[in-house]
Amino acid sequence: MPATAVPKSKDFMEWYNEVVEVAELTDKRYPIKGMNIWRPYGQRIMSRIDQFTRAEMERTHHDEVSFPLMIPEKLFMKEADQIKGFGSEVFWVTHAGDNPLPDGERWVVRPTSECAMYEIFPLWIRSHGDLPLTTYQICNVFRYETKQTRAFMRVREIHFFEDHSVFADEKTAREHVELDLAIVRNVYDKLALPALTSKRPDWDKFPGAVDSTGADVVMPSGRTLQCATVHYYGTNFAKAYGMKYESATEGHQFCHQTTYGMSERLVGAVVGCHGDDNGLILPPDIAPFQVVIVPVLFKGTDEAVLAACRTVRDRLVAAGFRVELDERNKSSGEKYYHWELRGVPLRLEVGPKDVEKKSVFAARRDMGKEGKKAIPMDALEAGVRESLAAIQKTLHDKQAAFVATRVKHPKTLDEAKALDAEAAKTPVGYIFTMAICSDVCAASVEKGMDIKTLGVPAGVDKAQNVGGTCAVCGKHAKDTLRFARTY
Repeated sequence: MPATAVPKSKDFMEWYNEVVEVAELTDKRYPIKGMNIWRPYGQRIMSRIDQFTRAEMERTHHDEVSFPLMIPEKLFMKEADQIKGFGSEVFWVTHAGDNPLPDGERWVVRPTSECAMYEIFPLWIRSHGDLPLTTYQICNVFRYETKQTRAFMRVREIHFFEDHSVFADEKTAREHVELDLAIVRNVYDKLALPALTSKRPDWDKFPGAVDSTGADVVMPSGRTLQCATVHYYGTNFAKAYGMKYESATEGHQFCHQTTYGMSERLVGAVVGCHGDDNGLILPPDIAPFQVVIVPVLFKGTDEAVLAACRTVRDRLVAAGFRVELDERNKSSGEKYYHWELRGVPLRLEVGPKDVEKKSVFAARRDMGKEGKKAIPMDALEAGVRESLAAIQKTLHDKQAAFVATRVKHPKTLDEAKALDAEAAKTPVGYIFTMAICSDVCAASVEKGMDIKTLGVPAGVDKAQNVGGTCAVCGKHAKDTLRFARTY
């Protein structure tokens, strides 16, 4: 029996909204819309992603910090583009209890931390010897999302990672942008999520950025979900906040800065891309439990079966796997349903015959009946390790193959419109890559098909920026642009 009333293939968003609740990732009943409760299982998944991120930050010598939640309005007003970009989305604090804040002051509830951090960074940076300054924090940010809220995808309280780093010159800063993009790929690989990496057009850059590069996941609907972005700020914020250093030869110079942001949208991407009508399918690297052991009990054999299950658990835990032994007083079928819904990658069943044969029966969550086999006890750890590695690779390869079917390369706008009309007859849309010569022609594509410019292929996708004859006006175009419907 499917876990969701609506099949994923029929209505992706209805399926998604249902599965995040029945799998107990989130509870949306909190009385402020878009401020959802992380349930224990969802929190464990997010914590795994945070662990990957922290490991990458430590590997690349970033230091973790924690800045205050509130930002005085005077700091927020220092960077004009920030106001323009976030002014309508921020929450304001005007009172402490019944009393207005002194002198008519207002505080912004952090939408992002540039303003808070960059007021303090000049106190930490005096000379070239203080650079680079590479910091990050994992925190919640708050933005007044006015569109329809969706768990993990569009919320008003956002679990957020942000890397804020400062450098002496543009060359070093841009090298750090490439490092950050490599970190993004490493984290996405843990989630078995290949992404489209694109340099955003000027009209869609982060407020205050010189360049913004986004990493978009292609969801089952064919729409894209931006889960991470890397920015080069140049000296824009440094000039607004007086962030200078004394160089060895040229006196005081403004600093160059980069940021890299990533959010809980990654959980939504994992749910949406890998799940099926029976619930979640979690990549082993992210799963709170990689293996669940289910005893198959018959009267008179309970003691031997449970002893064997505990031996399996102890051996796998000792080998470094995250394991759950389900000894609840429920039927095997109820336990299978429970753990399939929660996406545990590998189920090990142990019954009387398995005890006799000195083996366990393994069922891969990603493969159904084809993914079942016996693993001998004398090869238990190796067999589990091999199965989990195969699941991780299969999920990544399956998503990469899906993305390849959704990306189209029309030569003209009319050809793109015909493909878009074809896709409109199905629940799944296309991502278009087209040679485009100007912002005006890009706007014609957006208006003509109600889609959004993702930008120029960048990072590992940079080689796909081949340019050619503009799909709109026929002039020469030096860039290829991606377009998609987005969440």
